[in-house]
Amino acid sequence: MEHAKANRLLLVEKVLVLKSLNLFKDTPENILADLAPLMQEMQYEKGVEIFKEGETGDCMYIIEQGSIRIHKGNTTLAILKDKEVFGELSLLDADTRSASATADTDCTLYKIDQEPFYELLDERPEVARGFIKILCQRLRTMNEKSRQSDIG
Repeated sequence: MEHAKANRLLLVEKVLVLKSLNLFKDTPENILADLAPLMQEMQYEKGVEIFKEGETGDCMYIIEQGSIRIHKGNTTLAILKDKEVFGELSLLDADTRSASATADTDCTLYKIDQEPFYELLDERPEVARGFIKILCQRLRTMNEKSRQSDIG
C-alpha cells in the first residue's frame, strides 16, 4: 500500500515539474498526467557526457536539479539549469544531435523517450501543439539574434 501511495505522489510531483516548464505551461494537468509516467529519473555526475554531437537522438531531457553544458567541442553554446529542457527536437525527429550535452554539476534529469511520446501524441494532439508553440518561439528568437548580428 505504501508503495502505491509513493508512486501516486511521484506522479503528482512529475506533473508539477512538467507544468513548471515553458514547453508545457499551457498544457492541461490531465494531459500532463499521461506524460508524467514516461519520465525516467536519471543521475549524472559532474563531467559525464549525456550525449555527443552527431549521435542519433531519440529522447529529451528535463533538468530537475543541476546544470548542463551544451557545447560544440570546447565552445559552450549554453548552460541550462533547473526546470530547463534539452534534446526536445529528438522527440519529434530522430535526427543527429546538433551539439553535445555534458553535466556541468551533479545532476538529476528526467528522460522522455521518443517511442512512448509518439504514442501519447496519437492520443493527445494538445501535447504536439505545445511543442509546436515553443519551437516557433525558439525560431523567432534565433531569427531575431541573426538579424541583430547582421546589423551589427
